[in-house]
Amino acid sequence: PPPAGSRPPGSPRRVVVQASTGELLRCLGDFVCRRCYRLKELSPGELISWFRSVDRSLLLQGWQDQGFITPANLVFVYLLCREALRGEDIGSQAELQAAFLTCLYLAYSYMGNEISYPLKPFLVEGDKGRFWERCLGIIQRLSAKMLRINADPHYFTQLFQDLKSEGEGGDGSKHWTISLDR
Repeated sequence: PPPAGSRPPGSPRRVVVQASTGELLRCLGDFVCRRCYRLKELSPGELISWFRSVDRSLLLQGWQDQGFITPANLVFVYLLCREALRGEDIGSQAELQAAFLTCLYLAYSYMGNEISYPLKPFLVEGDKGRFWERCLGIIQRLSAKMLRINADPHYFTQLFQDLKSEGEGGDGSKHWTISLDR
């Protein structure tokens, strides 16, 4: 038998990535705060509270049976935020909240368990037209990546690792493990 720890040439390499939901939420918050550097008063906790508020609202209104905030869904939200939030274009917390909630709406629509979701929890501005323009712009730019994240486990793993590296780490007790063969 081959020695322990060795593998034949060309055989897949196993990649294990671990992070708790809370840790990934903090990583997402840290990332957005760094990305939106012009917003000096922004804290990761505010972003997390926007996310939790939407999730709670949808649960209480009966639009979903279980919470949306999971590691896999956070990776998807990170993909959207990383590509859609441009720090130099966001000049106020209200602009950031509108842009972030647009990313959440697309994530819920794409990854959520329901066929559709109400707009109200995702709207913080009076102009629905601007919301839909942002949605269509993100879809046009990211459609291929949005499909790839579910079709390509290695791409998902890379995004998971990227998100995890955005934060300083955490001590969450609930860990999820994703292991893939490479």
